Amino acid sequence: MKRAALSLVLAASTSCLCSVRGRAKSSEGPASACHVEKVNFDGWKAERLTNRWVTLTVVPQLGGRLIQVAFGDHAYLFVNPQYRGKYFPPQSGPSARQWINYGGDKIWPMPEGTRDEAHWAGPVSGPLDDGAYALSATSRGEDCSVHLTGPPDPQTGLQYSREIRIGSRSPEIFFHAVMKNITAHPLRWSMQSVSQYDTSDPHEPSEYNRDFRAFTLANPASVYLNGYHVRDGPGQDPSFSVQNGIFRLHWLYLQSEVWIDSPGDWVAVVDGSTQYAMIERFQPDPRAAYPGKATVIFYSNGPALQLNEHGMPEMSSADPVHVPYYMEAELNSPLTDLKPGGSYSMDTEWLPTRLSGSVVAVTYAGAVSAPVAVSGTGSKLQLSGTFGVFFPGELVARLYDRDGVLLGEAPLQSVSPLHLVSLRQSIDVAPGTARVSIHLLDRDGLDRGSLGETWIGPSDESSN
Repeated sequence: MKRAALSLVLAASTSCLCSVRGRAKSSEGPASACHVEKVNFDGWKAERLTNRWVTLTVVPQLGGRLIQVAFGDHAYLFVNPQYRGKYFPPQSGPSARQWINYGGDKIWPMPEGTRDEAHWAGPVSGPLDDGAYALSATSRGEDCSVHLTGPPDPQTGLQYSREIRIGSRSPEIFFHAVMKNITAHPLRWSMQSVSQYDTSDPHEPSEYNRDFRAFTLANPASVYLNGYHVRDGPGQDPSFSVQNGIFRLHWLYLQSEVWIDSPGDWVAVVDGSTQYAMIERFQPDPRAAYPGKATVIFYSNGPALQLNEHGMPEMSSADPVHVPYYMEAELNSPLTDLKPGGSYSMDTEWLPTRLSGSVVAVTYAGAVSAPVAVSGTGSKLQLSGTFGVFFPGELVARLYDRDGVLLGEAPLQSVSPLHLVSLRQSIDVAPGTARVSIHLLDRDGLDRGSLGETWIGPSDESSN
């Protein structure tokens, strides 16, 4: 590929099961409705979806792009200042080799290449990336959505459509993308979600962000050496590492592309300088074939090592005006056989939150920067951990004995996706408490899952 976010005390006993279920109240008040409206965004005609947490801006003319996502006052995506307010219709012939990189988030076909018609010679000008999409908007109760339908692309034989949806009770963003075979013969393609994140320094945009990172689960049985494959850029790029089962990318201003055969269902992008993060969820199929065996790809834009006309190595331009700061997070669908008129859909989800810079785990309740830990002995325990939650509500500590019997729940604190959660709290427990799990109850008292758990002293497994 070539492309340049109080201490409360519980006394629990085995004869008294104390619960705070149903009592979770958001500190942010009742949910307000979401809205869809037509706006002007940097000179483009756009559609805007908003709720109390997020603002999504879609420009249908630009290949149906989601051009920007803001969470609170933080904007995530790269928008190319070179093309703000401009539009270049799809080209054909030699002029189609030019790529107009508007930025934002879009859908591309895979695999890429030029050797035959089963590969996409992109990114290039064409209907899929530059065509004007038809848009319809819907606002029903607590849900708001836009549906985008793109023009047919004779070169790939594909037509794309996409639905983008938000609700009113959380910052969750849902995507439903469809590729359709518009030909009279079978095709085999993969669909790729491509998100360009802004990696400029938020305090000095002419510089790049030195504290920008990306994470995904590494495959312990990876087909790649070291658990990842550097497809473009230096093989010994210091940006990449695998630690404790997680692939880690520390973004540097250096062109590179890395492929990961991640078995997990999430990618995390974290701006440590502002503590804003985005979690992208998807559904990999361990039985399916993927382009190059990669479920996840990260591309870093930047200067590249190349040979000059004399055959001497030199770096290409490091001018951020012409080589802007951004990183692509790319999620691949399986390679899919499409019958004539057949289609395939890919569902993904974005969950904006706040994190301190590192990710050690992602659960259904939130992302974890520092795992749940417990200290102290006897009847008083100190709980700690650092999290970004996906839903507003309350944290509770669930207390278990060594046999897995739930002894009770201790209410901890109110939480919001807009605020980093630094848990530092004392609770009193009855004798026999052996394990603690931290759960998130949303504003309706629904259990959204655990942020992690830990044993008090050795677990049964470690003591056997």
